[in-house]
Amino acid sequence: MGVTKGRGLSRRRCKVPFLGWWWPIFMRGLALIPVMGETRAMKEILDKLAEELGRRLLARRALLTTAESCTGGWIAKVVTDVAGSSTWFDRGFVTYSNEAKQDMLGVSGDSLAAHGAVSAPVVAEMARGALSHSRAQAVVAVSGIAGPGGGTEDKPVGTVFFAWALAGREPEVKRFRFAGDREEIRHQTVRLALERLIELLDDGA
Repeated sequence: MGVTKGRGLSRRRCKVPFLGWWWPIFMRGLALIPVMGETRAMKEILDKLAEELGRRLLARRALLTTAESCTGGWIAKVVTDVAGSSTWFDRGFVTYSNEAKQDMLGVSGDSLAAHGAVSAPVVAEMARGALSHSRAQAVVAVSGIAGPGGGTEDKPVGTVFFAWALAGREPEVKRFRFAGDREEIRHQTVRLALERLIELLDDGA
């Protein structure tokens, strides 16, 4: 049946308002499906790693602490998403500014001035400081440039320094360069932070 013209409408005129209110919403929803799927997959990977890490720490009767700059507390968030993580996670330090690194972790002003916040010496001091200011026996510290700005020729966007340590041992410091946008760089940073912690605990290093 056609639209009754006696009501001042026509088939042509009806189509525009009918599509107008739901079609853009529908199309936006379709565009979000791959993003939501990718985000869900990313979260599942991190959740599994956090659960594995928790099992390792419980087996060693050890506590974890984190010292984060570029990830802004994401590592601590992932591990505390695990139910019962209070039995193996002590505390997390989010030291985004240079002042926070000095005040909360005891990072040397000389190191910051000479090497910058994104550097091997600073991330090692972050790890040592987190252990000395907590009850933990395991630590990971990260400092990097997640972008989109802030990169230099020597330290381009995606550069991240890591320091992992177990109590009584010097930190293991590594530099990595990740590709992707800000979220992808931060996700890869969190993932590697957890993966290497698991390896260290497995090795008993």
